[in-house]
Amino acid sequence: MRSLLLCLLIFITGACGAQPLAAYVDIQNQLMVWDKGLIHKIDFMPPTSMKIGRTTIPYLDNSRSFKIYYNGAVKEVNAGFTNAYFPTDNIVGFLNQKSLNVFDRGVTKNLTGVCDQYFIADSVVLFLDSYKGEYRAYYNKETYTVESYIPDSVLSHLKVSDNIIAFDNFANQFRIFFRGQLLAQEDYQVRSFDAGRNTVGYVDVDHKFKVFHNGQTFVLDDFAPQSYKVGDDLIAYVASDGYFKIFYGDSLHTVGFMSPTYQVGDNVMAYKDPGGTLKVFYKGNITEMESYYPTGIICQYNSLAYIGAGNTLRLFTEGQMYDVTNADLANWTLNYDVITYQIGQGVFKVFYKGEEY
Repeated sequence: MRSLLLCLLIFITGACGAQPLAAYVDIQNQLMVWDKGLIHKIDFMPPTSMKIGRTTIPYLDNSRSFKIYYNGAVKEVNAGFTNAYFPTDNIVGFLNQKSLNVFDRGVTKNLTGVCDQYFIADSVVLFLDSYKGEYRAYYNKETYTVESYIPDSVLSHLKVSDNIIAFDNFANQFRIFFRGQLLAQEDYQVRSFDAGRNTVGYVDVDHKFKVFHNGQTFVLDDFAPQSYKVGDDLIAYVASDGYFKIFYGDSLHTVGFMSPTYQVGDNVMAYKDPGGTLKVFYKGNITEMESYYPTGIICQYNSLAYIGAGNTLRLFTEGQMYDVTNADLANWTLNYDVITYQIGQGVFKVFYKGEEY
C-alpha cells in the first residue's frame, strides 16, 4: 500500500475553467495537494485510501477518519464510520454502513438511513429509500420521488449519467428525470437506451431511433441503428442504412458510409475511418490525428490521449494537439483533461492546457 501511495499522483480539472486539483503522497509519507498553483500539506500521514473527484479529494486518513478536501480546506466528515465513498464532478456520495450521504459544495446531507441500491453521477444520485419505500433522486440539494418501490423488486433497466436518469419503471414505461422533473417519455418499455449529459438516445417500441436532448425529443431515424453510443450532448451511431452519423448541438452530421471502430468520452468522440486513420470529433469539428489507429486510446471530457509514433505521449484537448513527452514512462493517466505521467521512480509531471508542471 505504501509503495502504491508513493507513486500516486492524480490531477483533475475543476469546474467552470478552475485550476485542476492534484493529490500525492511525498517521500516523507505526507499527503500533499496541489491547488491553484500552490502545494499544501493536508495530512502528516499517508491515507489508507484516496479518490479524486473534479472539485474534491475525499480520503480515509491513517486512522480511517473520512475527510474531504474542498475549496482550499480539509473537512473531517466522521471518524471511522465510512465504508465506501464515490467522488464525481461536483459531489461526493458516501456510505456509513447502509446510511447514504452526499457532500455537495461544502454541505453534507443524509439521504436515507437504510439504502439497498444507489447510483451516483456528476450532479445526481438515484437511490432506493428503504424507509420510505420509494426510489428517490437527489439533484441540486433537493430530493425528489421518482418511483414507488415494489417489495422484492428493483429497477434494473436504468442509466444514471451526469445530470440525467433514464429508466423503465415497474409498469414498463420509459421515464426520464432531468433538472428536477420526472418526464413521462414513453408509455411503453423501450428496446434499448443510453445516456450522457443532457442527452438520452433510445430505440422505442416501434424500432424508431430517438434522442431526448435538453428537454426536447427528436426522431433521428425511423429504423433502429446498427450501433450507437451517447456522450455529453452528443450521440454517435451507425444508422440502419450503414452511414456513420453524429448528433450534436441539435444538428445531425453525416460522416460517411462506414461502420467504424469508435468510442465516446463525454464531449469528444474518436473513430477509425475506412483508411485506418484516427479522427476526432469535437464540438462540431473533425480533426485528423494519425494515419493509423493507435491502441490504448483514452477519451475523457474534452480530451483524447494515446502513445503515438516514436513513443510520444500525445494529447488532444479542447481542439488543440500537443506532444507531451517522448520519455520512457513508468505510467501515465488522463483525468479531466489533465495528463499526469511518471518518469522513473520519483519524477512526476503534469501537463494541462499546454503547460507542464
